[in-house]
Amino acid sequence: MGLFDFVGNIGKKIFSKEEDASSAVTNHIAEDNPGVENVAVTVENGVASISGVATTAEAVEKAVLMAGNIEGISTVNVDNVEVLQGELAGEEEFYVIQKGDSLWKIAEHKYGNGAKYTAIVAANKEVIKDENKIFPGQKIRLPRNL
Repeated sequence: MGLFDFVGNIGKKIFSKEEDASSAVTNHIAEDNPGVENVAVTVENGVASISGVATTAEAVEKAVLMAGNIEGISTVNVDNVEVLQGELAGEEEFYVIQKGDSLWKIAEHKYGNGAKYTAIVAANKEVIKDENKIFPGQKIRLPRNL
């Protein structure tokens, strides 16, 4: 499946020392579990390696974003995740928030209709807790076929 790159020095801070990172990231994903059974994460040198069984490719993508949008994580590896249904999206289905972006502007550019930002929020509910609090460098999923 592969590796996904992130900006490692931004995002939600959930651990201070790398020795606490594996359990902190595992717990973070488990709290809002997007559909990955037996999820476990090991973190080493900024690389979060996720393992488990995902019900869908979308569940894996959400787990990747949950882990990658944490400060201190620069790469997410999903080679040890079994996907029961679907194919993972390519990088073109992800978007990195730029300075000055709003979800409305992103939806307007991607779908031709800014009001479709609500679909972006729904597709990223695990990483966008408040639609007014997105930040440059944050990576999100862009739903297909809207």
